[in-house]
Amino acid sequence: MNGLKNTRILLAPLDWGLGHATRCIPIIRYLQELGCEVVLATDGAAAKLLQQEFPGIEVKQLRGYNIQYGKGSSLFLNMLQQLPSIFRSIRYEQQWLQTLLQTEPFDFIISDNRPGFYSSAVPSVYITHQLLIHSGKGKWLNRMLQQLHTGYIKKFNAVWVPDTAGHPHLAGELSHPAKQLVQPVYLGLLSRMQPVAVAMHNDLLILLSGPEPQRSILETQLVQSLKNFHGKAVLVRGLPNEAALLKVPASVTVHTHLPAQELQEIICASKLVICRSGYTSLMDLVYLQKKAVLIPTIGQPEQEYLAQQMQTLQLFPLLKQKEASIELALNIAETFNYQYPFHANSFEQYKPVIAKQLELLVAKR
Repeated sequence: MNGLKNTRILLAPLDWGLGHATRCIPIIRYLQELGCEVVLATDGAAAKLLQQEFPGIEVKQLRGYNIQYGKGSSLFLNMLQQLPSIFRSIRYEQQWLQTLLQTEPFDFIISDNRPGFYSSAVPSVYITHQLLIHSGKGKWLNRMLQQLHTGYIKKFNAVWVPDTAGHPHLAGELSHPAKQLVQPVYLGLLSRMQPVAVAMHNDLLILLSGPEPQRSILETQLVQSLKNFHGKAVLVRGLPNEAALLKVPASVTVHTHLPAQELQEIICASKLVICRSGYTSLMDLVYLQKKAVLIPTIGQPEQEYLAQQMQTLQLFPLLKQKEASIELALNIAETFNYQYPFHANSFEQYKPVIAKQLELLVAKR
């Protein structure tokens, strides 16, 4: 691993929520431990979050995809309307990267779900847990999207999948499709969290995340039902760039955003967590072995599939957003038989895998 010292790595997370940025945190930490210099290509909330975790880290301003969600339930139609913009963003990030590489040297490129962020001149890897994409419109479209996605993946030197290689695997058929079109490298599970021994002084923790307007819709719904909750609750809004106040009962503590260390302490100190079923959040909860109730984002087939997968694995129960309330979430959690089939070593597998991959790919230059 000594050959990796001073290796310069450019890392770009997708701006589709904050999950892509947060799951890169353990990777960035480990790369820095190896002596690598990590430079980020991102902007907005993701840039602010990562700069909080890594003060002084260099950030190249690369604009995001700026995916917009409607209030309706059809993500498919929403994404169909935005396809031209998405393809423009992919072309833009490819051109942006090639321009940067003309003036700055990098030894390695890591793209978390940004399909255009690769170079034929620099070893490039792609991180995704979605080797199969759930469209919500049937297997034929899932297969078509898998082929389209694979076309981009094959432009990279390798694809890293944050999931276990064997059973059980957290992402189900998303990370282990029935028909593999690429040869993935499984990293094991990733979490920026570390279990800490603290007293359980919060009855409830609400973690909000994801794109608007659904984040705000769920927030309004849950804050309204907090009026009838008599325990001690914490609400983390998932808004790194927001400073606006929120009117809540006196027993509720509100944070717009928390860095990883403070967030993990609050999670560990909470008896129950209510949150979305984003993949990064699931990995964090599994690692901390917390009880949670999942509310998938309306119109996001991936989150709906993952929530159902978690319930099947007896990890976490799900609750539909339209019927979500604090009272119902508490009742569901009370009767759910929580299981913990994953072990701590599942969250350490990425280190030797990444070190070996980096050495092999950089050696080929």
